[in-house]
Amino acid sequence: MAHYRTNVKIGNWNEDLRLEEDAKKEYLEKKERGELAAQKVDFLKQNILKPVNLTVTKDGRLHFGDVVMLVNMGGEKRERSAVSINADINSLTRILSAGILAPCEVIAGRGIQACTRTAFIITSVDGSPEGSTLHFEQRFALKTTTGFAGGLYLTSDLRSFQKCAKKSRLQEVNLEDGGSFLSWWKIVYFDPQERLEYEDQPVPANMSVLVIHCKTNQALAVLGEHVLWTTYGKEYEMTAHTFLDSHKVEQDNNHWILCTSDPAGNGLVLLKHPQLAADDKELTQANPGI
Repeated sequence: MAHYRTNVKIGNWNEDLRLEEDAKKEYLEKKERGELAAQKVDFLKQNILKPVNLTVTKDGRLHFGDVVMLVNMGGEKRERSAVSINADINSLTRILSAGILAPCEVIAGRGIQACTRTAFIITSVDGSPEGSTLHFEQRFALKTTTGFAGGLYLTSDLRSFQKCAKKSRLQEVNLEDGGSFLSWWKIVYFDPQERLEYEDQPVPANMSVLVIHCKTNQALAVLGEHVLWTTYGKEYEMTAHTFLDSHKVEQDNNHWILCTSDPAGNGLVLLKHPQLAADDKELTQANPGI
C-alpha cells in the first residue's frame, strides 16, 4: 500500500497554482495602472478635496461669478453642514481628463472646508454680466467649479416614483451636465415678515437666506434624521422641500448661508456681527440699486 506524506500535492493543484499566479499578475497590472479600488478612492479624495479659494466680497454682497459655499448652521438633530458633491469611484470618468460623471448626487457634508467638493459658482441665467450684484428673487444657477468637478449644475425636478431622494422619498436634488430651467434657483429673505421689504434688493453674503427652486417653488433643505454613509463619512441627505412650523415659517432645515472668504485671510465668514447686519439693512434701504 502506498503511503503519502502530508505535503504531497493532490487534486488539481497545478490548476489552482496557475489561477493564483494569474490573479497575482492581474492585481499587479491593475496596481500599475492605478485601477485598484483603494487607489481610485485616494485619487478621488486628492482631487475633490483640493482647496479652493472662495470669493472675497468687498461690498458684503453676492455677485454673479462669485465662488461660494452653501452652509447650514445645524439644528436639533444635525451638525453644521455644507452642500457637497457626493462622488464615489463610480462617478469618475474613464477618459484621459479625469473628472466627475453626470448625473451626480449631492449631500450635506459635515466637512466645512472650501474645496472642489463644496465650492459653487453663482451663475447668471438672465444675461446679467459677471460681477453684477445678485438680488433677492432674481433667478440664477449654482455650478460646480470647472476641471475635476466638471462644471455641473445643481438641479431638481418634481418627484416621481422613479426619481426622488433615497431615504426621505422627497424631491431629489442632484448635479447635471448643462444648465436648464430645472437648474434655476432664487434667494428669498429668511424672515417672512420682512420678505417683501427685501424683494429686489441686493443679497448680502454670509447671512441666512432661503434658496428656492424656481420650477417647483420648494426650498433647498438638509435632513438631519436621514443619515447616509459615504466615501467621506456620515453625512445628511439633501432635498428640495419647504419645512414649515406651526406659524407657517420655514424651519432651520431651509436656512443657508452663502459663505465667502474673510478679507483678512482668516477662513470663512460664517456669520456676520448683528451690528453689521443692521448696517447692511440700512444701506440696502437707502441705496436700493446697489
